[in-house]
Amino acid sequence: MKKIKHSKLKNTSILFELLVRQITADTLNNVNESKAGELIRKYFHKNAPLSKELGLYQTLVKEKFNTNDKAASLVEACLSARRKLNSKTLAREKYNLNKEIKENWNQDSFYDARINNYKVLASIYKLFEYNTEDNPKVLVESKYTLLEHITFNKPKETKKSVVTETLNKEDKDIRQLTYKLLVEKFNDKYNGLNLKQKKLLETYIKNDSSSPILKEYIKAECLSLQKELTKLNNSVSDTATKIKVNESISLLDGFNQGKQAKDDEVLALLRYYELAKELKKTNGDK
Repeated sequence: MKKIKHSKLKNTSILFELLVRQITADTLNNVNESKAGELIRKYFHKNAPLSKELGLYQTLVKEKFNTNDKAASLVEACLSARRKLNSKTLAREKYNLNKEIKENWNQDSFYDARINNYKVLASIYKLFEYNTEDNPKVLVESKYTLLEHITFNKPKETKKSVVTETLNKEDKDIRQLTYKLLVEKFNDKYNGLNLKQKKLLETYIKNDSSSPILKEYIKAECLSLQKELTKLNNSVSDTATKIKVNESISLLDGFNQGKQAKDDEVLALLRYYELAKELKKTNGDK
């Protein structure tokens, strides 16, 4: 009796999210023709098999009920709909999509991204892939995780990124989720970012908050900012400004001390980059 193992490469919802993350990274790097956008249009158009399975994932993630009976009915309805999809076709489409992903990006960095609701998405995958030869314990654990999510978990109120806002508005019609739309939305919001700010956002988007890559990047940027702000502050004549800049330099010492990179630290770094830009303008630097 075998036990189902979850795979990011076979989880339709995760593949879709990773492509959206890549579109964002491409936008930050001013890539005009994103390959990720092309793959979304190719594999997730309205009538595509993966689009239909993605819709079932999204239903199970987003819907909320106040009783276990209603939640269980939703799960069974989605499982019934999933059984009507052609598993061989889905497997072939995922294989082809992953093949194109590996041809265009480094697979280690592409797949190693933080995923919201990872446990829930993994449970959905296991339920979709479960058959009578598998360990029934997996079925029970996955169902329990999903029912708990649908019935009890309330969505946390968080500040949504421009990508999340766009997805929330457009994912009812996959055809509207195109590269052009995301680029326009993103550029309207962040057209004033410099290269360092864009690189920070790209690294943050593509890595888990506990990733050594992200933590090391933030650590290096903090040191770099401290040196830059110290140098710029030497040319500042206003006493009050000097004091404020020195306080900012000291605060950077406390960054990146925990096991995970914090959202507010990333936001603060973006503001410190902005401070450095303003000091350069004041000092007459380009």
